[in-house]
Amino acid sequence: MLLCVALTAGDKLRLSTIVIDAGHGGKDSGAVSRDRKTYEKTLTLDIAATLAEKIRKAYPDVKVLLTRSDDRYVTLNDRADMANKADANLFISIHINSIDKTSPSGFSVHVLGQSSNKNRDLYAGNMEVVQRENSVVLLEDDYQTTYGGFDPNDPESYIFLSLMQNSNLEQSIRFAQLVQKHLQGGPIKTDRGISQDPFLVLWRTAMPAVLLELGFISNSNDLTALRSQTDRDRLAERVFQAVKEYKGIYDGTLDAPVPDSVQKEKTGTVYAVQIFAVSRKMDPAAREFLGYAPRVIQSGGLYKYYIGISDSKAGALKEMSSIRKKYPDAFLVRIDGDQVSREE
Repeated sequence: MLLCVALTAGDKLRLSTIVIDAGHGGKDSGAVSRDRKTYEKTLTLDIAATLAEKIRKAYPDVKVLLTRSDDRYVTLNDRADMANKADANLFISIHINSIDKTSPSGFSVHVLGQSSNKNRDLYAGNMEVVQRENSVVLLEDDYQTTYGGFDPNDPESYIFLSLMQNSNLEQSIRFAQLVQKHLQGGPIKTDRGISQDPFLVLWRTAMPAVLLELGFISNSNDLTALRSQTDRDRLAERVFQAVKEYKGIYDGTLDAPVPDSVQKEKTGTVYAVQIFAVSRKMDPAAREFLGYAPRVIQSGGLYKYYIGISDSKAGALKEMSSIRKKYPDAFLVRIDGDQVSREE
């Protein structure tokens, strides 16, 4: 997905907008305790609302949005769209885990991508929880059209998700590491680590994003903690501490001034299709480019990648129609000297 950040001379990156996603809701209860008395959707909303309030209180200048503030059903697409339209800098999706067995317990932190273990099959390990969280799309009408033919029960659907890894992966992992650190020693005792997994809601967001599984509703010890208002507040506080530390890093290390010039390959005005904007320089032969030869322009702390370059807007638009079949969130830009602007 794309990191949509527009920088001009003198601009500084700031963690200014955070979207907190309370998983499930409404007709989608999420995981349910064995005694049928506790629902994932209720726990996630409580923790999300508490976290939002803590951030607002500490940082009045930061806009904090909840994907839902009550017990309503929100599609995965709408959750991501809310974050994208708000130009959010960070997306936090809160969930509670569940499994048929009662022994597994603990918290885990997930970012979009292939398995973080190079020796592990992408479809093994976490695929059960990935398929469970993604299966919510089955509640939507015509979900295959909305999600480009995606079928949560078909392993082949995950090939595209693994290919189109979050272009903000570096920052997502950085935040994930902070969340993991602060959750350790909290009310949910077991640390199940950080993993890269093809969660649909993360794939559709255009900013650093993590999905948190804050304990197992199927485990008696975790469930006791999750049913405790005090322990849910403690969980929210620990995630808040991670946000606080990440904001300090984000605001500090990403304060790179925009250079006086950008890479120029053609003189005059050209049009192109932007597909990525990341904080690291990528190999032009990387598989993410699907055989295209990208042009890269450095802007502040970001490397922006363009394909379908044309001297005319019409020419770039013609290229974009086919490019969007592979990069659904690609958009048209105009490159004029050292200025890059988005075109409608």
